[in-house]
Amino acid sequence: MQALLGRIFSGAAVAAIFATGALAHHGWSWAEADQIELRGIIREIYIGPPHPTLDVETASDGLWRIELANPNQTTRAGFIEGSAKEGDEIIALGNRSTDPQEKRMKAVRISVAGKTYDLYPERIKTQ
Repeated sequence: MQALLGRIFSGAAVAAIFATGALAHHGWSWAEADQIELRGIIREIYIGPPHPTLDVETASDGLWRIELANPNQTTRAGFIEGSAKEGDEIIALGNRSTDPQEKRMKAVRISVAGKTYDLYPERIKTQ
């Protein structure tokens, strides 16, 4: 009986660790509620898990990390490898980090080369 309880406890502990990590990673609690728009030049592109990212240099505020949706959702939005390249101009709409020292945004919409990709259509706040 003691061995069974030990296995149950161990399994529950492992599940709690993974659940906590998933919530911390996939939540929006790190981002402000208000949305901002960034305009800049793509300096680096990463397409892959856990989230594709773009490093974007703005004229007035330096280099920002733009997080996109998870790879499957980003693909469903139409943004795939080759949709953008380093040097392209981009407009990103999203929620910036609550830490004012961190230049990081979770994008809900991006526009590159005249094409718009709605990554989180349900979260887009129109003005």
